[in-house]
Amino acid sequence: MSGHSKWASIKRKKAVTDSRRGQLWTRLLKEITVAARLGGGDPNGNARLRVAMQDARGSNVPSDNIERAIKRGTGELEGVSYEELSYEGYGPGGVAILVETVTDNKNRTVAEVRHQFSKHGGSLGENGCVGWMFEKRGYLAFEADSMGEEEFMELALELDVEDLASDPEGHELFTAPERYLEIRELVEAKGIEPIASEIAMIPTSYVDLPDEHGGTILKLIEALEELDDVQNVWTNVNVETAVASAS
Repeated sequence: MSGHSKWASIKRKKAVTDSRRGQLWTRLLKEITVAARLGGGDPNGNARLRVAMQDARGSNVPSDNIERAIKRGTGELEGVSYEELSYEGYGPGGVAILVETVTDNKNRTVAEVRHQFSKHGGSLGENGCVGWMFEKRGYLAFEADSMGEEEFMELALELDVEDLASDPEGHELFTAPERYLEIRELVEAKGIEPIASEIAMIPTSYVDLPDEHGGTILKLIEALEELDDVQNVWTNVNVETAVASAS
């Protein structure tokens, strides 16, 4: 059983994105544009695009917006040219932070990311300084009442996932990135709806922070997530203890 529970992060992220739906749509449409540019506009032959489109539809992004984003990616419509860039650094207390961005102006993006690190007691580092602390994995989470623990174990065995976790809050599956879409589609075909699913950068271990740093690290994460060019912020802090110390 995995010790890498992401439940506290999922609950915090869901509350944030629910309150910033317009910003969420922008991020989802950027991902569609990038996926179409890199792999073509046919979702049947482009797994990344298929995932991006499913995520957008799951967040009620209008179909017209999705189609326009695909056409911008394939060059059928004019639009800005995006590139994917990642930044790594340290938050208060030495917490590892990995920031994934999609931008049309990397000078603006790095300046904004660096500013937020500095403003909240952190520091932007060199590429590779914290990336080794994370593993890219497919991730699916389910509400505790969606199935019993025995049923969940049977599902995990049937799907042959890499790792799993289950506790009173819910159930989690971890897969190889290349099997993420397959697993997600198999689960949904069984009529089981995950509360969260993504290709995530999972920390190999989590750290607890002293009380004086809990509120500051959460403010840094939220400030980074509010930047227009930021797609994801990953950290190895135990979010549950950070929330507790900040309250």
